[in-house]
Amino acid sequence: MKRILLATVAMGALALGTPASGADLAVKAPPLAPPVYDWSGFYIGGFGGYGFGNQNLNNSTGPAGFADFTTNWETHGPIAGGEVGYNWMIGQILFGLEGDGAWTNIRGQDNFALGWNDENHLKWVGSLRVRSGIAVDRLLLFFTAGWAAGDIDHTNTNPGVGVDSFSAHRSGLAAGGGIAYAITDNLIGKIEYRYYDLGTYHRDAPANAVLPYNVANTYSTVLLGLDVKFGGGPVIARY
Repeated sequence: MKRILLATVAMGALALGTPASGADLAVKAPPLAPPVYDWSGFYIGGFGGYGFGNQNLNNSTGPAGFADFTTNWETHGPIAGGEVGYNWMIGQILFGLEGDGAWTNIRGQDNFALGWNDENHLKWVGSLRVRSGIAVDRLLLFFTAGWAAGDIDHTNTNPGVGVDSFSAHRSGLAAGGGIAYAITDNLIGKIEYRYYDLGTYHRDAPANAVLPYNVANTYSTVLLGLDVKFGGGPVIARY
């Protein structure tokens, strides 16, 4: 019994003689989570790039032996414009609405493929689109789709007969996607591919003795843009 009592006293004395450090007793606070960029808010900006068009001319109303002639040609040229939009964030998922308008000089001709020359010139194009994407901090992968409209000048030159020129207002769809990066809290850069399908316009009574025809028009554009964002900003992630 004496041995047990002596061992207990010795252990108690040893415990009292060993100082406890504050670091051992205090509970360490969890580290602060790093800031995560918030893409929500209103933005306005501009973009520029290059466009490639595909024009398909077809006739299905001509007389026997002349119906269903067809030709296809490419157009190309610069495009530049401005845009406004608004984004909402739910976690890492982005939803947005964007409208834009652009001047273009996308043009080309078929070089008398059918005995006369057809030339197209897309003068301007605009769109109103929804956007969605996935954000990883300051990097955003996005997709977009919506309604588009534009004006196309068409010139048909029939050698020795005359020139028939007119402008067609067309509407259709726009779709695409790209990558954006928040350079600063308010300045965002992006690269984007955007496709436009402006449908088909008809020339039912050409003024230069050419048979009636229609032209289908699609365009692919590669764009670089810079936006200024208002609102939102870095927030502390809640893990």
